[in-house]
Amino acid sequence: MLMGPTHTMIESSKPVIAVCAVRTGCGKSQTSRKIFRMLRDRGLKAVSIRHPMPYGDLVKQKVQRFASYGDLDKHECTIEEREEYEPYIDMGGIVYAGVDYEAILREAEKEADVIIWDGGNNDFAFYKPDLYITVADPLRPGDEISYYPGEVNVRLADVVVINKVESADPYDIEEVRENIRAVNPKVKIIDAASPLTVDNPEQIEGKRVLVVEDGPTVTHGGMSYGAGYVAATKFGAGDIIDPRPYAVGSIVDTFEKYTHLEYVLPAMGYGAKQIKELEETINKTDCDLVVSGTPIDLNRVVKVNKQIIHVKYELQEIGKPDLKDVIEKFVKEKGL
Repeated sequence: MLMGPTHTMIESSKPVIAVCAVRTGCGKSQTSRKIFRMLRDRGLKAVSIRHPMPYGDLVKQKVQRFASYGDLDKHECTIEEREEYEPYIDMGGIVYAGVDYEAILREAEKEADVIIWDGGNNDFAFYKPDLYITVADPLRPGDEISYYPGEVNVRLADVVVINKVESADPYDIEEVRENIRAVNPKVKIIDAASPLTVDNPEQIEGKRVLVVEDGPTVTHGGMSYGAGYVAATKFGAGDIIDPRPYAVGSIVDTFEKYTHLEYVLPAMGYGAKQIKELEETINKTDCDLVVSGTPIDLNRVVKVNKQIIHVKYELQEIGKPDLKDVIEKFVKEKGL
């Protein structure tokens, strides 16, 4: 027997918005960030609590608070953790994480008007939400009713965001929409895109490019590419280099385990040794520059001998209803 939401969700004294997903890499993080900005723009103090990503000494990780880059170094964060925490810090926000999720909640409540549960992978919320938002991905149609507990998130949702509609096949979008309606007929559905932006995109044109992607999306998320690959092709890379011949150490093991990966390098960094192996792999790769689709500035964690061009992406709703409608209703109902 697996314990479900009814038995595991912790109640908060503050309003909770849960943002979850069908699979890793659906676009949950940019959805959470957009909600954070909306609440902040209304004068509300939103504090994010991130789904756990614990590695190392779990006793030290009982309650973690991140408000600066120094906090990331203090807690010896992995690249995966930095990918989730850095964007909030860049916005002036606060993120809590760790392993004791009741203790974490009680600390976050002391400085929050609203709690944002920023869910990980396809897990359901740890806290009982007042608003449940689930993100689905039409690039992986069918997963919304075939993955556990991702399907649970669809069934529990008040709102489902179908993301990436700008790059998905219309038939796949419609399949996802029909599957959602089949298991949650009354749910509100929002269509959204994740448009890419790159500083100085002309630097990519004609170049031999190594693409580095968000690790979880292309490993256990099952995607063969991410934002970095899309940007490299969109802006005219002359050649996208296969990183596998240049891989060292545990990066070799990653490619052996995830055989669907050919032309992207996952930003693996679960500890100092693996970060060093990622750095060495990038430095060995015969290319002109690196296009990074990770949400972090790789230059903060690796020292490489090549220019890194970072790809940025944020959620952009298409049509109505949109998240603004949803959040305004939530704020009004909660008397915030």
